[in-house]
Amino acid sequence: MALPHNHSVFKRWAYGWKRASDSVMLLVVTPSAKARGCAQAIQQVTSEETHVAATLSQALAQLRAQEYVAILIDEALLETEPVESDMVLEHAGTAIPVTVNFAISGVDRVVRDLRAALQRRKKDVLLMRQEARQALRNELKSTVTALLLSCDMALRVPNLPGTAEVKIRDAHELAQQMRFKLDGS
Repeated sequence: MALPHNHSVFKRWAYGWKRASDSVMLLVVTPSAKARGCAQAIQQVTSEETHVAATLSQALAQLRAQEYVAILIDEALLETEPVESDMVLEHAGTAIPVTVNFAISGVDRVVRDLRAALQRRKKDVLLMRQEARQALRNELKSTVTALLLSCDMALRVPNLPGTAEVKIRDAHELAQQMRFKLDGS
């Protein structure tokens, strides 16, 4: 069941149209009678659409139909239904699994655990992006170096036609500009 919402965290220009058009959603998986009240409280505190699944099979169906940023799974279900729990976790995609003992945890504790998990994920994503940028930068630097060497070697060819020399010098200049930009970033 979906609780009403009016909030979107993603900016279309930064993350793409599809991701921006979809809201961030949370999935609470517990047979607990407190599930709906907890989901409402989570939604109120986080401003994120929150769905509830009373069983692991319901959770699996919802995971197949929608993408979630986090899944709060009742510890009791993990212990009593390990095979089904594994299936849910396998279908979680990029959603952060947060294990919660709904029998003893209050809403404040659940929200605190959720926020901590989301903060960890945010830091992890930032680090992965930085690593990917650095790897791409290093790869491009290698390619630019090879291009510069190739241009230098081509310019040393005897009896090089004038038009070819101009084109190679242009390519060399562009490669130098790329290297400058890569070194500056």
